Amino acid sequence: VQLVVSGGGLVQAGGSLRLSCAASTRTINTFVMGWFRQAPGQEREFVSAITWSGPYTYYTDSVKGRFTISRDNTKNTVDLQMNSLKPEDTAVYYCAANSRDSIAVKESSYDYWGQGTQVTVSS
Repeated sequence: VQLVVSGGGLVQAGGSLRLSCAASTRTINTFVMGWFRQAPGQEREFVSAITWSGPYTYYTDSVKGRFTISRDNTKNTVDLQMNSLKPEDTAVYYCAANSRDSIAVKESSYDYWGQGTQVTVSS
């Protein structure tokens, strides 16, 4: 499974960006898909995840109400709409796939990873 991430960039505080993760196979349609991020000098942290059934979504507290995760199983894609961005959202964002159908926040629970995309929010 290959995951290709797109959509990062530079935005002013309060602005919006949409990240997209495209998978090379329909297999991910039964996976939990997640987004993580890593800020400079910090460990990678969980941002959001979505199940294939439901679907059910989960967010870390710092992005609740601002970020929205969605998936399109017909296109094998998972998006992360990020609104009201803050400078502290600046990080490299990663897409990941978890073959077990359960929400997970630990990196070790995810089997496949996309390349990161830089999101920079200026104040």
